[in-house]
Amino acid sequence: MSEAVYRDADKDRWPRSFWLGVLIVAVFLTTALLSFLWTPYDIAAIDVSVRFEAPSLTNPFGTNHLGRDVFSMIMVGARTSIAVALFAVGLGLALGTPFGLAAAALRGPFGDIIMRGNDLMFAFPAIILAILIAAVFGPSALNAIIAIGVFNIPVFARLVRGAALPVWTRGYILSARAAGKGRARISLEHILPNILHVLIIQATVQLSLGVLAEAGLSYVGLGAQPPTPSWGRMLAESQTMISFAPWLAIFPGVAIFSFVLGLNLIGDGLRRKLYTREGL
Repeated sequence: MSEAVYRDADKDRWPRSFWLGVLIVAVFLTTALLSFLWTPYDIAAIDVSVRFEAPSLTNPFGTNHLGRDVFSMIMVGARTSIAVALFAVGLGLALGTPFGLAAAALRGPFGDIIMRGNDLMFAFPAIILAILIAAVFGPSALNAIIAIGVFNIPVFARLVRGAALPVWTRGYILSARAAGKGRARISLEHILPNILHVLIIQATVQLSLGVLAEAGLSYVGLGAQPPTPSWGRMLAESQTMISFAPWLAIFPGVAIFSFVLGLNLIGDGLRRKLYTREGL
């Protein structure tokens, strides 16, 4: 078999790291969905007689200062962290994509106004925006979604505009304009399908950043509020007990690290596969 055939075969093969990422993410998603139906222990149950128990067969991840099972709390915390990140990235994608398409299609003064508005939104990091929202409406998972989602809008807008501008110069776009199609129709029928791979890759990356942002907001008390478990708040609650109960920080930290790693492996695999397919 020639070298060219081997090279073509490699292009059709997904990287092993991609499948490892899929496996990691699938485990967490399954755990999050399972937590709606079952957890080993009731996360709201308090039993101080078994508090600070080290990991054992009875409690694989140990118990916290109230005797709650850490493994059960991580299961429920998975659905909190993942849901916040998913909705936040979805919000940024749904609003940022139209802005980016409009900026690329209009260009000129209108496009500049859209992009300067995006630059203004970049001036407010998610943590600052969350503090402002919490000051007005109070801390909650919904407000964390809004803060992270608003921060993602300019990210997707700039990405879409940058990816769409070269597409507007291609021959089939000129043919579509000659056929009488408007800019909005061309953006939806021709531009968006040709930059969809870029959006998919970036959405995966932003999802991993969303999980980290949610953990950070929960850590400072601006995310999901008690009694709803969250990986970030579990870390915050464990910081004063890490010297004699390190498992309270280790397992939530490993959960955050592993899930973000899985998403990044998927994103890297998608980038290598889709960009190779596009010939980039």
